[in-house]
Formats: sequence, C-alpha cells, structure tokens
Amino acid sequence: MAGLRKTWVTVLGWTLTVGGIALLALPGPGALTLVAGLAILSQEYEWAERRLEPVKVKAFEAAAAGVETWPRIMLSTLGALALIAVGIVWWIDPDVWEIWFIGPKLPAAGWASGLSIVLSGIIALGLLVYSIRRFRYGSDPERPPVIDNTN
Repeated sequence: MAGLRKTWVTVLGWTLTVGGIALLALPGPGALTLVAGLAILSQEYEWAERRLEPVKVKAFEAAAAGVETWPRIMLSTLGALALIAVGIVWWIDPDVWEIWFIGPKLPAAGWASGLSIVLSGIIALGLLVYSIRRFRYGSDPERPPVIDNTN
C-alpha cells in the first residue's frame, strides 16, 4: 500500500510542478501551482522539502509586492477581469480577422479552452483577494501592514 501512495504522490506532485512551471509563462497561477506540486512531493522526497521553502518565500514576496499600492491592485484586478473576458470570447469562438496564421477562427477555441481561461481569471481574482487580506491588511504575522499615503 505504501508503494501505491508513493506512486500517486509522485505522479500528482510532478504533474502540478511541471504545470506550475508552464503556468509561469502562460495565463494561470504558476507560482501557486508550483508550490502545491513541491508541497506534495515533499511528503515523500527530501530534495523537494529542501526546495519548497525558497519557492514558497518567492511566491509570497511576489504576492506581497503585487498589493503594495492601489495602482498595482487595480491593474491586477483589470488583468484578471480581462482574462475572464478573453476566456468568454474564446469559449464563444467568434470569427476573427485573419492575421498571419490566426483566423478566421481562434486556434484551439471552444468551451474547454475558454473555460480554462475563465477559471484562470477567477483563480487570479481569488488570489488577489487573499493577498490583499494577508499582506496589505497585516494578517501575516511576519510582515507589517503596508501603509499607502499616496491616496
């Protein structure tokens, strides 16, 4: 039974880790997915446990920096809403102008692609709310609340 658990932990952990690396460049929560993959792998592998903390620290630093000022929060919100809008358009699969190799239909359009883009936008909004609550308003005991006097 222990061998089966280790197999599932390995498969799930590597899937999330590789997916997280891909999502660092693609729309989606790359750092969060990468941390989740390493956290799962760290249950069985010492090397993953050693690498988890530095990645986790960098992910939290990026999240804290993203909510330091109101313009950053607004841009992040607009970006997430734009991602949701693009996902809806991708889901509908409208005719588009033919540009180079794209058109008259969107590549890989349809409900599956559109849904994944919409879900990425929703996850981004959720992470933004989490980051605001944790890092901006000081529920993180290791980081004092940010005071923004630019308003």
